[in-house]
Amino acid sequence: MKFLIASDIHGSEYYCRKLVDRIEEEKCECILLLGDILYHGPRNDLPKEYNPKGVISLLDGLSHKILAVRGNCDTEVDQMVLSFPILAEYSVVCDENRLMFLTHGHNIPESIKAGGNIILSGHTHVPVCIEEDGYTQINPGSVSIPKENSPHSYMTYENGTFLWKDVETGEVYKEYKI
Repeated sequence: MKFLIASDIHGSEYYCRKLVDRIEEEKCECILLLGDILYHGPRNDLPKEYNPKGVISLLDGLSHKILAVRGNCDTEVDQMVLSFPILAEYSVVCDENRLMFLTHGHNIPESIKAGGNIILSGHTHVPVCIEEDGYTQINPGSVSIPKENSPHSYMTYENGTFLWKDVETGEVYKEYKI
């Protein structure tokens, strides 16, 4: 199964439209959204073409493919306007013999940091892959408000390989094989 993994859209219709273009090109069976979908948050500047209603419209057409977790900027009000669940703090997907835990990343429980697990998280807006003792933490970066000079990005996962890609071009800029 091919997954597309994205985080931190923060209400940018412009970058969400770019992400939807990539979703169509990638032909992924499942879209994993790691939180902070509609609201930009008090610490961030408004992203390009900030329009949460436009983001809602773009994503609702894909709701049958989306598995999402709650970010620190996501609220019950956001859930009222989206047609797919976003309020779960954590979720789990399984690929072959590996568990992949989905979380926004602002509160990762110690209990999942073991057993060779993969932790997919956003929150920092920085694309990283950190191999720790017993687990690997992977962050796709931010779709709309990247930090530390990283590109506007997302990831794909298929057959044990994570690919970080630029959301505007679809070009791969980083790879990690399990």
